[in-house]
Amino acid sequence: MTYFRKGFGLKAAIEGQLTADYHSAVVEQFRANDFRLTAGPLTFLLAREFGFCYGVDRAVEYAYETRRKFPDKRLFLVGEIIHNPHVNAKLREMGVVFLERSPAGAFDFSVVTPDDVVIMPAFGVTIEDFARLRDNGCVMVDTTCGSVLNVWKRVESYARDGYTAIIHGKSYHEETKATASQVTKYPGGRYLVVFDMADARRVCDFIEHGGDAAELARHFSHAMSPGFDFERDLLRVGLANQTTMLSGESLAIAGEVRQSMLRRYGEANLAEHFRTFDTICSATQERQDAMVTLLQEPLDLMIVVGGYNSSNTTHLAAMSRNRGVRTYHIEDASAIDVESGKLRYQPTVKQPEQVADDWLGAAKLIGVTAGASTPNNKIGETILRICAVAGVEPDI
Repeated sequence: MTYFRKGFGLKAAIEGQLTADYHSAVVEQFRANDFRLTAGPLTFLLAREFGFCYGVDRAVEYAYETRRKFPDKRLFLVGEIIHNPHVNAKLREMGVVFLERSPAGAFDFSVVTPDDVVIMPAFGVTIEDFARLRDNGCVMVDTTCGSVLNVWKRVESYARDGYTAIIHGKSYHEETKATASQVTKYPGGRYLVVFDMADARRVCDFIEHGGDAAELARHFSHAMSPGFDFERDLLRVGLANQTTMLSGESLAIAGEVRQSMLRRYGEANLAEHFRTFDTICSATQERQDAMVTLLQEPLDLMIVVGGYNSSNTTHLAAMSRNRGVRTYHIEDASAIDVESGKLRYQPTVKQPEQVADDWLGAAKLIGVTAGASTPNNKIGETILRICAVAGVEPDI
């Protein structure tokens, strides 16, 4: 096995291509003008933290470097590098072949040979998938985000010490699958994925009062380790989180489980039954904090740009909607049809796209932000299309 994780030192060689693919003069104008841009009667306010985070930047750069390092080799990617259709399309144009899951749920590595190069995405891959690639003998290029690795170390330590990892996340998300798999490094390692506070309270109720374990097993059937025993495996728990979840919710869930353990076992015995985490992703936190600040403005409209399957992007949109601001989550600028004036958007996570006609209306103050996997050029193009629908020119 040949394994790379620290880059190839080719950043200077790919810098021009990255700039051409993702730079935006419009976004630079925002930065130069205190994150504000006017266009006729419209004023746009851009969140002060938005778009590509460090982990995404690194993953994308590393993928571009890999293509440059191995120009004559077949290059594969496990799933998507990040959850952004534009970035993934660019990699396809560069000849990267995307490995998909089979109907049974496992990635199909049958086409990979020892002569090929395989990129692992920013979310990471499961222990099982890593082992399959290692045994294949191919060249492995690992772009897993450092924040994700910190969570892995946390859940691994729980499993090592006999604690079940309770993970706040989406059981179907690549990152959570990879995180959950880390417990399998130790015999008896266990995990349980809770999606939200309602899930957490189901678990807390069982911790404190017991109940119908079979009903819980049905509810969490796709979100727990094989052979999970609610009577046995909730005696000692440690909390962890998918890095792109709402940080406030992750902390609140940890607090809720702590209180249940406190009531069940008492303060003197709490450390024997409960551990918590310090793995909130700083980039996710910064983008959510910036959204909170932006929502203090009297916005008429909020536009959130990013992949529909991007967890951190959908949470930013939810934050805005929950504050009562008219919010449109769009994948990219192509969602805005200048000719008809219509806009395609996702109302809430996993719902089908809808089309809005008079979405701009009489809006004058428009908030804009983007998920951590959204490149700057997609933000800039969105601003320009909104201006075109309104029939105005931005002051750039």
